[in-house]
Amino acid sequence: MMRGVTGRLMLLDTASLYFRAYFGVPDSVKAPDGTPVNAVRGLLDFIDRLVKDHRPDELVACMDADWRPQWRVDLIPSYKAHRVAEERETGPDEEEVPDTLSPQVPIIEAVLDALGIARVGVAGYEADDVIGTFTGRSKGPVDIVTGDRDLYQLVDDARGVRVLYPLKGVGTLQLTDEAWLREKYGVDGSGYADLALLRGDPSDGLPGVPGIGEKTAAKLLAEFGDLAGIVAAVDDPRAKLTPSQRSRLDESRPYLAVAPKVVKVADDVPLPDVDTALPHAPRDGATLEALARRWGLGGSLQRLLTTLGAPPA
Repeated sequence: MMRGVTGRLMLLDTASLYFRAYFGVPDSVKAPDGTPVNAVRGLLDFIDRLVKDHRPDELVACMDADWRPQWRVDLIPSYKAHRVAEERETGPDEEEVPDTLSPQVPIIEAVLDALGIARVGVAGYEADDVIGTFTGRSKGPVDIVTGDRDLYQLVDDARGVRVLYPLKGVGTLQLTDEAWLREKYGVDGSGYADLALLRGDPSDGLPGVPGIGEKTAAKLLAEFGDLAGIVAAVDDPRAKLTPSQRSRLDESRPYLAVAPKVVKVADDVPLPDVDTALPHAPRDGATLEALARRWGLGGSLQRLLTTLGAPPA
């Protein structure tokens, strides 16, 4: 992996952000030919605001090359099953996506490429895994921008890794560090994945352990340290578990054996060599100009180009 610099790295969970842009910007925002471009323009506005407010030295738009990797489905077949629009014999299943969003994704990719913003997706992995691997390899502080709480597991105060979680657009962000996690969930970053797999997550098709919600999961983790400690406690008659907790955890052993691999983001994705430095001028000005005219990107693109060209604060 070629690194531009070793300052502050910002990692975008790109699909999470363009979904938010799509639902946050009216679909009356259209290209000259009438094609909706609300997700495209909304994402450009998001990136403009993020760069302006946080001034990263490096920026990577992380992509879902495979939103439902087979290796995760093999371990937990219900993983994201309810989001499948079409099963495919070869290649990833097709995700259920609003009709007018899908055609905007290639435009987003083309604009990011012409701008020179590093865009990374790796076959067989989700954007979360790309983010996890970049985070693990970073030498400096990392800001992860995502509307997906799963990435709270990467928060690490000692390494300067935090999650910027959009509450309203990206103008209002929840800066998630370990103090915030402890106050909200009773765990730090490394404990969040165990909490998530114990309580389950219907939006990801993760069943969790029946009868163990968020608060109980947090109490068990506080008592026994981590998932391995909780599983060991099931076999220890002196451990402070209620009879129903003991029996439910015991019955859930097959799930608990595989869930960590599904829930924890990968940190060993084979990343391509990319220049992650924040661009200060477009990589391909002619292509960008053509895209701006074709899709009517107007002020959204112009504002971002001005922000990128501005000297660091």
